[in-house]
Parts: sequence; C-alpha cells; structure tokens
Amino acid sequence: MNKRPITDYIPQRPPMVMIDQIKSCEGKNIETSFEVKADNQFLSGQRLSESGMLENIAQTAAAKVGFECLEKNVPVPLGFIGAISKVEIAEYATVGQTIITQVEVTREVLNVTIVNGTCLYKGKVLAQCEMKIILDTAQ
Repeated sequence: MNKRPITDYIPQRPPMVMIDQIKSCEGKNIETSFEVKADNQFLSGQRLSESGMLENIAQTAAAKVGFECLEKNVPVPLGFIGAISKVEIAEYATVGQTIITQVEVTREVLNVTIVNGTCLYKGKVLAQCEMKIILDTAQ
C-alpha cells in the first residue's frame, strides 16, 4: 500500500526498523508486515523476542499516525510508549517468517492514544497487548 519508504512514516531508523510495509490503514485500524531477518537485534536464538514483537506493535501504531499526518500534509509527531499492559505471548516468530501486525485505536484523549495490537503468523496469534502512546504535540 505505501509507496514511500517506511521510514517516512516512523521515527526509527535502521537497524531499529521493525516494520517493512503498510498493508492497509483505514479508520481506527492499520495492518503492517515484517519479515524477521537473521541480523535482527531482537532475536533470541532464531526467535523474535517478546521485546521485538512489542516494538513491532509500537512501530505499527507509529506508522498509523505517520500515515495520517502525511495524508494531511502535516508534520509527523514523535510518540512515546507510556505503558504496556495485557501482554500475551502465545508463540514466537522465527527467522524467515513474515508476521502481520494489526493495531486498532480504542481510545484517544488529548495527546494519549490507547491501542490494541496483535502479531500474527499465517493467521495464528503470536502476541497481543494494549499500549498507551503519548504523542509529543509540542513540536
């Protein structure tokens, strides 16, 4: 879906980029894809760590904000994770797998956004959580 480099949508730069492509972004939802590569800094052996999957969810949420800002031609604000809760890890992605991450905005109050995020591989839930993200709107 995205024709621009993914780094136009998120503040992270290699080697910290944890999404490859925006597959869809509409309304309160965004879906991204990410191929787990052997040089990923979040690997534990051949598995993507819990931290890696949570970072993937956070960057997917950031990409939603970036996508919407670029569509409106306004600056993309920085966001910070305020809290992570309801973390459930069912399985771990491994090197060579491409995970699909879905994020849904459940609430927005002032500069705080609450999202539910899910990482999937071939339709099976690997990880899910709720995140509170604080946007720096003072830029």
